[in-house]
Amino acid sequence: MKKLNIAFAGNPNSGKTTLFNALTGARQHVGNYPGVTVEKKHGICKYKDYELNIVDLPGTYSLTAYSVEELVTRDYIIDERPDVVVDVIDSSNVERNLYMAVQLMEMNVPLVLAFNMSDIARQNGIIFDLKQLSLLLGVPIVMTVGNKSKGLDELLESIVSVSSNPPANTSDRIHYGSEIEEELQNIQRTLDGEHDLVEKYGKRFLALKLVEDDKEILAQGHTDKILGAVKTSRQHLRTIFGDLPDIIIAERRYGFISGACQESVKSTTELRHDISDMIDAVLTHRTIGLPIFIVLMYLVFQMTFFFGQYPMGWLESFFGWSARMITEFWPGSADSALLSLIVDGVISGVGGVVVFLPNILLLFFAISILEDSGYMARAAFIMDHIMHKIGLHGKSFIPMLIGFGCSVPAIMATRILENKRNRFTTIMVIPLMSCGARLPIYILLTGAFFANNKGLVMAIIYFTGILLAVVCAKLLRGTIFKGKTTPFVMELPPYRVPTMRGVLIHMWQKGWMYLRKAGTIILGISIILWAAATYPKPDESSLAGLSHEEAQNVQLKHSIIGRVGVGIEKVIKPIGFDWKIGTALVGAFAAKEVFVSQMGIVYSLGADTEASSEALQKRLQVDYTPLQGFCVMLFCLISMPCVATVAMTRHETGSWMWALFQVVFLTVLAYIVTLVVYQSATFMHIGV
Repeated sequence: MKKLNIAFAGNPNSGKTTLFNALTGARQHVGNYPGVTVEKKHGICKYKDYELNIVDLPGTYSLTAYSVEELVTRDYIIDERPDVVVDVIDSSNVERNLYMAVQLMEMNVPLVLAFNMSDIARQNGIIFDLKQLSLLLGVPIVMTVGNKSKGLDELLESIVSVSSNPPANTSDRIHYGSEIEEELQNIQRTLDGEHDLVEKYGKRFLALKLVEDDKEILAQGHTDKILGAVKTSRQHLRTIFGDLPDIIIAERRYGFISGACQESVKSTTELRHDISDMIDAVLTHRTIGLPIFIVLMYLVFQMTFFFGQYPMGWLESFFGWSARMITEFWPGSADSALLSLIVDGVISGVGGVVVFLPNILLLFFAISILEDSGYMARAAFIMDHIMHKIGLHGKSFIPMLIGFGCSVPAIMATRILENKRNRFTTIMVIPLMSCGARLPIYILLTGAFFANNKGLVMAIIYFTGILLAVVCAKLLRGTIFKGKTTPFVMELPPYRVPTMRGVLIHMWQKGWMYLRKAGTIILGISIILWAAATYPKPDESSLAGLSHEEAQNVQLKHSIIGRVGVGIEKVIKPIGFDWKIGTALVGAFAAKEVFVSQMGIVYSLGADTEASSEALQKRLQVDYTPLQGFCVMLFCLISMPCVATVAMTRHETGSWMWALFQVVFLTVLAYIVTLVVYQSATFMHIGV
């Protein structure tokens, strides 16, 4: 007969001992745990060919090791390594009781959940979708009534089954948010030298307890390097959240539980956060939740434009003044190639991108407030209903939301999706989220053609991307990535008042990435594009008698990039673009912001017109129509992502094939959508 060691854990008054007595009967022994005066009960239960040695652990609400009972329970599970841990849960108070279950999942132990007192839960009107909840948590669940000996055979069968086939890694199912996860990764990297402790606790669980400032874990004799990393991480998290990391992590656990219950408990009388629930009743409402989200994003864009126009104007004046001063005091000929490089290449190219920094900072300031307050998690929950219909889970919307900042970290964030089909589908459509790099294009073109409706047009573009992502995901899940969707828990953390320092740090981190990109990648590309737009030069005789603008066009057409633009003009003409736009689109493949700097180079705005976006907007108004401006935004929204995104797609999918597929698929889609919009609007004389 095979012997199994089983540990019964659970909250006080969950019926754990009653269930233990029902299984072991008179075959029980009582004593104390070594070194403590906590009662220890163990008994024998025989089932089929198995003899189960069951230990009834002290009743505790958590495993944080604040009390003797908590420490005994946790140490027993870690040191004795039972074959299966049964967490007995009062199913009439499921959210409170699941907190300990989540901590057991973090320990990655073979786990079975016994939803005890199921008769009381049913009387209280609580209905469980056990299959769904079990899939979300990754552990089997059995309904029991201990005092009536109901569900005992099912429980024993689950125990035997789990002992033979333990669930996959359950510790990774709980995601604590990008800030905390990043710090956990940092600490885990310092734990490589502590082989014994890592083997005993597990690297992720050990890092988590260190971040939580667990006294028992900290007393294990860690190196100064590890303790220093822990101190740095805790200080960083406290700065960001304005609260202790252990409190934030506890909230994230409850958020995980709340999200799981939202999807699998049809009716509950339990209210964990009265204020949060009342707010959620409105913000996550099936009917009005999405319109509220749309209005909020519209207000974010309006705020970005309204407050951003003043510092943007100051930066424009600064770069214009710089161009004038350099030109005025430049020694030698005004036709100097070096002068042109500095004014037309560097100032016009990089300056044309940097002037949008205030808008970038304001946008991320607003988004950081929404994220830190807990609302963005609700936005993902709102989209969950739509995502389910297209074969994805609402959790896929989280990387998509990150994509509004940058596609590269968004693609990395798809690692939270365990299902490969869901993950690859999400990666393919993430570039349809309007990243920060596209914002300068939108600001430039809305200012030129839709000055009175900037926020509305911007919102249309952003939500067009979301809509196309939904449609494309549905198409991909129904064809290339066809298969069953694996459910995930949609975490709903309680609402928090964002700390100003945390919001400013997030805002500046995103803004600094943008500024650093302008000072490195954009600078390099601008110099290359300036050279490609300047050389080779045409014969002087071909420029004789031409106006400055005419000579400028002849010279640009004769250049390398001009020839490329002219070469693709026949292809892009049906969608409303000419060779000038074509040259800018070529540069935008390296980085989307380059479109703006390249248009500035095309028009040689550096010295002539103060290198300002206003001057460029005026030139665009002369050469193009509002319809063409809208189509450029549409094409830049949908078309092939930047080089960095393509490289990250290759890295995360492990194949250049998928990266190439993404480039071709999105570019063809961009061409088709823009063609339909341009030709239809032209036929109906809209915006022409």
